[in-house]
This record gives sequence, C-alpha cells and structure tokens, in this order.
Amino acid sequence: MTNGTNPPAFTVRYVNLASETLGAQALSTSDDFFAAKERMLQDTDPVFYPDKYDENGKWMDGWESRRRRHGGHDHCVVRLAHAGRIHGVEVDTSFFTGNYPPGFSLEGALCGDREPGDGDWQPIVEETAIAGDSKNYVPVDNDGIFDTICLHIYPDGGVARLRVYGQSVWDVATAEPGVEYELSAIKNGGRVIGYSDSHYGPAWPIFVPGCGVNMGDGWETRRRRDGGTDWLVAALGCPGRVTRIEVDTAHFKGNYPDRCSIQAALAVDIADEAALAEAESWPILLPEQKLEMDRQHFFADEIESEFGPVSHIRFNNIPDGGISRLRIFGTVDTDE
Repeated sequence: MTNGTNPPAFTVRYVNLASETLGAQALSTSDDFFAAKERMLQDTDPVFYPDKYDENGKWMDGWESRRRRHGGHDHCVVRLAHAGRIHGVEVDTSFFTGNYPPGFSLEGALCGDREPGDGDWQPIVEETAIAGDSKNYVPVDNDGIFDTICLHIYPDGGVARLRVYGQSVWDVATAEPGVEYELSAIKNGGRVIGYSDSHYGPAWPIFVPGCGVNMGDGWETRRRRDGGTDWLVAALGCPGRVTRIEVDTAHFKGNYPDRCSIQAALAVDIADEAALAEAESWPILLPEQKLEMDRQHFFADEIESEFGPVSHIRFNNIPDGGISRLRIFGTVDTDE
C-alpha cells in the first residue's frame, strides 16, 4: 500500500468504476448514521466545513458510521458503473482524523441483474491497514470480472472517497462486422494510459458518455511556456478501423487548444510503458485540424483513408488547453 501525493500508475491508466458520474451506486450499508454512503462515490474531491453540523452531529463529506459498541465491523455494498477487471483501489480518508477506520478489505461479485448472495463474494483486497486524512492506494492482482463490490471497514468510522480503478470488459465476439461502434467508450474498454499533463484533474472523463457539464468535466492542461505540445495516449476497447472522430471543446472558451492531430498504431499486445515510449513516432491518422471554442468538431473525410486497423491513439493537444470529450468511432475487425 502507498499513500501521499504521488498516485500510482493505475490511477492514470484505468477508469474509476465506482464513479457516481459513470453510474455507480451505493446499494446498502450496515450503517451511515453520520454521513450518507452515496457521498463516498462522488467524483469531486472531498471538502471540510469546520462549522457545519446536521441533526446527527458533525457533517462530513463521505461515508461515516457511528461508533460500534458490540463487536463486528461495518460495510458498504456498491454496484460498479460497468463490469470490469480491477487493478487498484483508492481509499481516501481526507479530513477523517480521529474517526477513520484503521483497516479495510474489499470483496467482489459478478451478479448481473440480481442482488449479490453470500456465495458470490470473492476476496479482492485482504484486510489492510490505512492512515487517516490520507489517500491510501492498494494495487490489485486479480483477473476476476466484477460488477459489485463490498467495502469492509474495521471496525467503524469514515471514508471520504472510494475509487476502484479498472477496465470495463466488452465481449467483442458480440460485435457485428461493418457496424460502427464507439471504440474509445469506457463501457467498451477504452482507457487513457498516459498524458503530458493533467493539472486540472484526471483525463478519463473525456471518454464519459454525454456532454460535459462544465469546464471541470474534461481534460485540461496547464499553460505551456516551453513551446512544446501536450498529448494524451489511449488504448481503444478493441482494434478497429476508424471511421469518425469527435473532438468536443464544450465549455472551453479562453483555454481550448488551437489545433489538434491524432496518431495511431495497431499494437494489440504492447505494454502501456512501451506504447507511451513509441507513440510520438506513430503515423498520422488525423492530420492537424483547427479547433474552435465551445464546439463539437466532427471529422470523417479528414481521416487518412488508407489507414488500417488501430488499437491505440495519441491525441496531440496543440499547444495546450482543454477538451471536454474525445470519441473514436469505427468498425471492429473480427479477424484481428
């Protein structure tokens, strides 16, 4: 386990499957007397108001149970936004100092449309010690596919945020030849694996369904002062031939990129580190295009027509700034 201000790679390369924005839901809990379980799944960073109280006591931004007096421990069951493989967990106890749980564990289940039963649960993280007022990161080495998780805290207390980093699983065998799919969609396994900068928040929201709600809902880099260009590398859910690209600068007005271009490659079995190292030399899929503020841009005829199937893309954000959404559409190559 690690904690502190240097998040591990899994927080960059995978999506928070416990995101409220994506549709994750807190189903049940043993107790949330002091703070509602739903707050734990919010995507915003937790906050603290020294003088804020409600009818049950001090208002806290997260999930908090009352003090247990008769043994046992508390738990909360969460339905993930999408079924997927879990690669890491973040248990954020920010602002919980004298009331955080000293330890936690995590179980998972694959339930589909039914409620989880006692026999469904599998261990994901064994009981692990955590610190108060900290972001506690734990890597996961488990090939299981889960759509529901149970967070156990020992014995009681508060958790500001729970983030479960993983990759959605798409059964590509169900894809129809010649039909266009959103290959970059989170539900189809699309994910960001690296970027030059993400000063204003995580980059994965660019693949979230729907339109951005404000300027904080997207990927924005700081202002470059070195004459370079920002970039982002992503793995598609499966290899495909790109037919259409959308670049949305919604809500970005004085800080949108001036231009963009996209490079791409077919590298099915490549490790993330290798993809990041090679991406700058990938051939051009979408030549440089002028962008405008607060607008959806659609590209089809501009895509290089002779390009074959691709599994990864590098989006060049020229020279810097923010985009709300990036969508890569294409047909699945079932023979790849």
